[in-house]
Amino acid sequence: MSRRIAAVDLGTNTARLLIADLFDDGSFEQRVLQRSIVRLGGGFCRERGLADDAVQRATDCLKQFSETIRQQQVDQVRAVATSAVRDAANGSAFIARVLDETGIRLQVIDGIAEGSIGLAGLLAGLDHLPHQLLMFDVGGGSTEYTLARGASPLFVQSLPLGVVRLTEGKPGPAEMTEKINRELERLQQQLDAAGAVVTADTLLVGTAGTATTLAAISLGMSEYDYRKVNNLTLAATEIRRIYELLLPLSPQGRLRVPGLEQGREDLIIAGCLITLLTLERFGMTQMQVSDYGLLEGLVVTDLAVDG
Repeated sequence: MSRRIAAVDLGTNTARLLIADLFDDGSFEQRVLQRSIVRLGGGFCRERGLADDAVQRATDCLKQFSETIRQQQVDQVRAVATSAVRDAANGSAFIARVLDETGIRLQVIDGIAEGSIGLAGLLAGLDHLPHQLLMFDVGGGSTEYTLARGASPLFVQSLPLGVVRLTEGKPGPAEMTEKINRELERLQQQLDAAGAVVTADTLLVGTAGTATTLAAISLGMSEYDYRKVNNLTLAATEIRRIYELLLPLSPQGRLRVPGLEQGREDLIIAGCLITLLTLERFGMTQMQVSDYGLLEGLVVTDLAVDG
């Protein structure tokens, strides 16, 4: 027996739809995958929240997702919104508009739920289960860090480090670096207080757009292939090479680098810095890349379900 699940992940930068058949044993088979860079967090301000043009882009995208969901005759829709919407003064109005115009009921999840659901998705695509892993999910508005032993999360924390907010809020790499290091120091203190230790044999796994983009650039991909990206290991020296290649280029010049998707050309510098400084903070020399994460986690868990 199987159920057809539609999972929607509306992030600060990217909107994604996965329609999959979920089987009784917890495995699933992908039927449809759609994604669009909507930059919902673009132009965000504390007083007003989401910018009008960003709201329009996201709503238009979700209308397309809604039509696909209707065509696929799904049994259940699980749709979540993350950092940009949960922090927006007009977030409730946006959710009401989306429901009215698309029929999709978005559930706003906090950073802890985001990390936990993301871990469930990541584990579904991991080639082996290590004794301990540290997952970091670099988003547009926040980055989630999840320390797990086997399949059990030991510690989950969401930091206000997102590539859209860093790019739009900081003038350059030096200021971004200062902000990232400050938040990572706070993370270390929280880990220590919780008695959660990142040991030498902990596997560092990066998920979401920054990690998969770094993998695609490393592989020189002209067309993205998740099968080659998922479980790829990237050395810190290779990530540093990519960063130093991209940094002096203009945003348009970066688009000529194979593997860099349009819409990420300005954001990738912040993403590289979060990744490199995370590696440095925990004394890691490499990371594993996962193409699986929050979206797949919505399929395999009932932690966030449209009522």
